[in-house]
Amino acid sequence: MASLKEMRNRIGSVKATQKITKAMQMVAAAKLKRAQDQAVAARPYAQRMAAVIANLAAGVSGDGAPKLLAGTGSDQKHLVIVATADKGLAGGFSSNVVRAARDRINSLIAEGKDVRIIAVGRKSRDGLTRLFGDKVVRTFELSDHKVLALPSAQPIAELVANEFEAGAADVVTLFYSQFKSVISQVPTAKQLVPAVVEGGAAPIDLNGAVYDYEPSEEEILETLLPRNITTQILAAMYENQAGFYGAQMGAMDAATRNAGDMISALTLTYNRSRQAQITKELIEIISGAEAL
Repeated sequence: MASLKEMRNRIGSVKATQKITKAMQMVAAAKLKRAQDQAVAARPYAQRMAAVIANLAAGVSGDGAPKLLAGTGSDQKHLVIVATADKGLAGGFSSNVVRAARDRINSLIAEGKDVRIIAVGRKSRDGLTRLFGDKVVRTFELSDHKVLALPSAQPIAELVANEFEAGAADVVTLFYSQFKSVISQVPTAKQLVPAVVEGGAAPIDLNGAVYDYEPSEEEILETLLPRNITTQILAAMYENQAGFYGAQMGAMDAATRNAGDMISALTLTYNRSRQAQITKELIEIISGAEAL
């Protein structure tokens, strides 16, 4: 059994850890509000962008459709973007996204597809490099940007466009964690290329009117589609950031409560050991006095 001094040191160590986890919980809670506001504010823009593209795409078909919209006609080459957090101490937040991406990548490889990976975030880089090191094209660290903004997503979007134009990708899929609530972050896969109109981004109802575009729909789409990739990636990064702080707040709250339970258990054990030692010393004193 540990000595009383060792138990006191351990109780002090757990109390110090509890202070740290409590402080991290409060910091995450403070940052969560701003991150959540950014994620919620980015959704309408991304949805409206998809709606405009859907409206324009309705008048474009055949060979005139941009490749980013129509695709290459093949799905042999897949480019997978996996966005996670840079930091840990957030439970299974990043590992859940990596697991979802890993399952899809393994499925594609089993089907004989060519897969290339872009890792966004250190946790994504570490997890995927270990599993698919030869397939990772490039990694991006979020810590390179003090504040998430359009410049944070532009290099990733430019790399995606370059890979597509070079013929290295037929289908581009983005994996990220969609923020639902503080206790719910859902790993999500979104296809970026060819562009897909989601159910929540239906084409705009023109009420039977016919619009003439200047320049043409094809030229407008040529400009909007690359911008849409940047917008969708940035929106996913905002969702990830809010989800990370929510997951970290929950993980640190659980760690703080667990530390409190451990302190209570250690204190009880310490008091029992101390009482047993005092009782033993009293018995020795009494026995010695009776012997005299």
